[in-house]
Amino acid sequence: MQTITTPGELLERAIAGGRISLEEGIHLYQTATTKELKQAADAIRQKRHPEGVVTYLVDRNINYSNVCIVDCGFCAFYRKPASSEAYLLTNEQIGEKMAELRAWGGSRVLLQGGVNPYLKIDYYEGLLRYLKEHFPEIEIDSFSPVEVWNIARIMKMPLDQVLHRLHEAGMDGLPGGGAEILDNRTRNRIAPHKGTWESWIEAERLAQREGMTTSATMVFGFDEDLEERVLHLTRLRDLQDESLAYNGNGFTSFIVWSYQPENTAMGGSRASGAEYLRMVSFARIMLDNVENISASWPSQGADLAREALHCGANDFGSTMMEENVVSAAGADVGTCMTVEQIQAEIREAGFRPAERNSRYKILKQLD
Repeated sequence: MQTITTPGELLERAIAGGRISLEEGIHLYQTATTKELKQAADAIRQKRHPEGVVTYLVDRNINYSNVCIVDCGFCAFYRKPASSEAYLLTNEQIGEKMAELRAWGGSRVLLQGGVNPYLKIDYYEGLLRYLKEHFPEIEIDSFSPVEVWNIARIMKMPLDQVLHRLHEAGMDGLPGGGAEILDNRTRNRIAPHKGTWESWIEAERLAQREGMTTSATMVFGFDEDLEERVLHLTRLRDLQDESLAYNGNGFTSFIVWSYQPENTAMGGSRASGAEYLRMVSFARIMLDNVENISASWPSQGADLAREALHCGANDFGSTMMEENVVSAAGADVGTCMTVEQIQAEIREAGFRPAERNSRYKILKQLD
């Protein structure tokens, strides 16, 4: 069999729905121009989403606590348990934020904190039940792989049991935060206590088998190797294959953004906007079994997010209402967009906006 090596042949295969291998992906990123990647990614988006619609989500971020013991060098948000700036919101304080989301007409809350060594599973179950009792119409995508692994460690309980109990208490989805780069070479350098790439994948796998909503993420720009970036995408793709075959419940979407170095212990420089758009395009080409690619306005800004809609992305992201983690690291692009602002950004990019829920079901389509 003849080996296909030219970027044009690889991109033609991807547009036709074919799969690009790890080795081919590395070669493609090294040899294809940004224009070629963008055009191919846009062609794939048009085939998958030919109606010219770009979706968005009305939701809110709530960081219920900033207490964390993982010491990620790239995080400017967390505080040690003994810090005078450490906090843990009460259920009632979180409820006030949820009431504001309800007034906005929101359908999802993203509830995340840190790795707190003192919170047992009954705290999380109690919080989830409180929110479901008072806000039953709002979906709760909560915590992250490292957070649920922390609960399992504290409780000396298998992770699948932890996820089942949290699901029964009201947790609808496990977000994909904390993936960073899914390879242990970089993970051991930037966050040695955060867990392996295998542990992140296992948490998402078990959440998918539990029937939860899950999403996949990637943060690049830690001086990782190109091979690590491509491995990240192929490992997501492999899990997606597995989960879709198991029960049809895989990742709803993928979102990528660049490392924000300001105010962090690790420091360094920020990747360019051009590299961000190149990564969005490349992800759309590699992730042949993931339906939705989301732009990242909170980290990259609205201008780049609009451009990403022509690089394979079909979702603009969410209103968020407040954002604390990325902004603490220096992403000075604002922490909230109104529904009207998001709709205007989508229209400016040449698409029709449509409101969705966390499972990408269209709730409201506009002209």
